[in-house]
Amino acid sequence: MHAYRSHTCAALNTSNVGETVRLSGWVHRVRDHGGVLFIDLRDHYGITQVLADSDSAAFGEIEKVRSEWVVQIDGRVKQRDAALVNPKLPTGEIEVYATGLTVLGEAAELPMPVFGDVDYPEETRLTYRFLDLRREKLHKNMMLRSNVVRHLRNAMWDQGFNEFQTPIITASSPEGARDFLVPSRLHPGKFYALPQAPQQFKQLIMVAGFDRYFQIAPCFRDEDPRADRSPTDFYQLDVEMSFVQQEDVFAAVQPVIQGLFQHFRPEMNVPTDWPLIAYRDSLLWYGSDKPDLRNPIKMQIVTEHFRGSGFAVFAKLLEQDGTEVRAIPAPKGGSRKFCDRMNAFAQKEGLPGMGYIFWREAEDGSGMEAAGPLAKNIGPERTEAIRLQLGLGLGDAAFFLGGKPDAFQSFAGKARNEIGRELGLAETDSFRFAWIVDFPMYEKTDDGKIDFSHNPFSMPQGGLAALQGDPLSVYAYQYDLACNGYELISGGIRNHKPEIMYKAFELAGYPNSEVDKRFGGMVKAFKYGAPPHGGCAMGIDRAVMLLADEANIREVIMFPMNQRAEDLLMGAPSEPMNEQLRELRLRVVPKD
Repeated sequence: MHAYRSHTCAALNTSNVGETVRLSGWVHRVRDHGGVLFIDLRDHYGITQVLADSDSAAFGEIEKVRSEWVVQIDGRVKQRDAALVNPKLPTGEIEVYATGLTVLGEAAELPMPVFGDVDYPEETRLTYRFLDLRREKLHKNMMLRSNVVRHLRNAMWDQGFNEFQTPIITASSPEGARDFLVPSRLHPGKFYALPQAPQQFKQLIMVAGFDRYFQIAPCFRDEDPRADRSPTDFYQLDVEMSFVQQEDVFAAVQPVIQGLFQHFRPEMNVPTDWPLIAYRDSLLWYGSDKPDLRNPIKMQIVTEHFRGSGFAVFAKLLEQDGTEVRAIPAPKGGSRKFCDRMNAFAQKEGLPGMGYIFWREAEDGSGMEAAGPLAKNIGPERTEAIRLQLGLGLGDAAFFLGGKPDAFQSFAGKARNEIGRELGLAETDSFRFAWIVDFPMYEKTDDGKIDFSHNPFSMPQGGLAALQGDPLSVYAYQYDLACNGYELISGGIRNHKPEIMYKAFELAGYPNSEVDKRFGGMVKAFKYGAPPHGGCAMGIDRAVMLLADEANIREVIMFPMNQRAEDLLMGAPSEPMNEQLRELRLRVVPKD
């Protein structure tokens, strides 16, 4: 017999009854049923129930074991009585009568239990992540992640893509976040950077003549943490294709993502119709560039109904340039109680409240009437025009926000989601995908300068000619894939012409010399025959988070950082030794 096991803890069934077996694993829990001891023995594969009574030679040893000890058990497979079968376990029809036990590894007193679903403080969970990962839910999540990566690899190969690896130590590149810098020992005073993404390398692979590339790529960004984002590193499915337009990338990627979500969540609805929504429309309709389309509510501009109206707050506001009023329809939200609840939500978010109108039966029995302070101020003619525009009726409501869109549309998106959730309008059994397209190439920074709004390597729509006018009116061949309120994919058709690239960076304040210095390798390559190319990248951590139905990305990462970008298990970041600093010719400046 094998030194440690003849079977795993998920392998035994009634066909093994009467066999002598050897199992090894962790003691999931011990139960004493008055002279009969039970151990739930757990390994990577599952759980098997082991029992011993006073006649068993292993009884005395089993009395000593505690939770999470690693043990080896010899015994005989027995069939359970029909009344004691556990249908939730693959091994639930059998048990192993122990004849011998060997302790392979004792466990100290546990800082947190593995058995059960009790939630523990994040600090404890991350400090003892190896224990946390023994818990059933986390173990399942990590296996889901492993299987997702395997599925993606197979799907990409099936789509005619080839997998190539790109460097981990490279040069700094503006990808929208801070770099992690790596000091060079051989070149004192100079630094490498960990790649925020393999962006330049994958484009160079296209220039080198390889047609379809993919990689399960590690990416490193010094970012502030969020529930759906790791503060240090993450993995993405990185994709690039030659001789393609935007639609070709969509056509290549959709079957991979569609198949992934259908395979791992077959009980969910995954519509094949993925709408294309312009960035500006997404902000208007949903208050976000990553809309949750499970919620059917679409916001609308209703400015003209309030211009010069009796509602002085909006009427005065609309005298200023760049202001507007938007409505959030709320089907079946037509009660004062609901409207007050949404007003309280707005106040909790730091706003004075939201204007609202709701439509109810008239008190005099004459039909439907508009109610609420706003309705009284603007009169029946305007409220009826609003109702007709929004397609609302009896028992419905609408909420209103006014000002410059940049100032309120983020809250409007939150309010839309909250209204949809409160009214039960949002689907709960679907993954709703949408391509967000036509992103602006540039944006104005707080200090009034022009900068890239997204990926600086995207091709401007209209090419060089588009860059001769107002930069803020230029759109890029840049696109995102949104799913249920998350950005899942980001990509673009690349700028592969040196003259367009120089001009694009010039508008953002980078002279040609700076472009040559920062992106010399890519600019040089483009001068030697570059094909039109484009691609995208999908966040694997975020995809697994959606598939696992988790709200926090740390639940699907094996060894995540905490909210302060600290590795509590390994003690990172840590102070370097003086010898290391001397070797690198670095000095740490004390914090003020």
